[in-house]
Amino acid sequence: MTTNYEPINEENYQGVQETLPNAVLILVLGIVSIIGCCCYGILGLILGIITLFLANSATKQYNEQPLRYTKSSYSNVQAGKVCAIIGIALSVILLAFYIYLIAVFGWAIFQDPSVLYDYYGIEMAM
Repeated sequence: MTTNYEPINEENYQGVQETLPNAVLILVLGIVSIIGCCCYGILGLILGIITLFLANSATKQYNEQPLRYTKSSYSNVQAGKVCAIIGIALSVILLAFYIYLIAVFGWAIFQDPSVLYDYYGIEMAM
């Protein structure tokens, strides 16, 4: 069953506003994308992209009918979008760093960190 809402404008606005769909989910996913960049950058990148997609669709809904939705839910969407952008940036930087490590040292750097210390001539303190 689909419901068709008539557009809300200032003449037929009755004071009841809804929250944007997925506003809290967007905020949570944006925060988790920052934390997820610690998982080799892959989890943060995936969650950040999903969050941006959801945030863009919620922003489009809000811009079509701003009186229908609350300002606080729109603020959650914007904060989630900013967190997602930060999470994507951190994830890309971390992925680039890991690609650099693999290109220079190979897979051995992940299996034996002493390879890095041997390369730079630093002795590991035990």
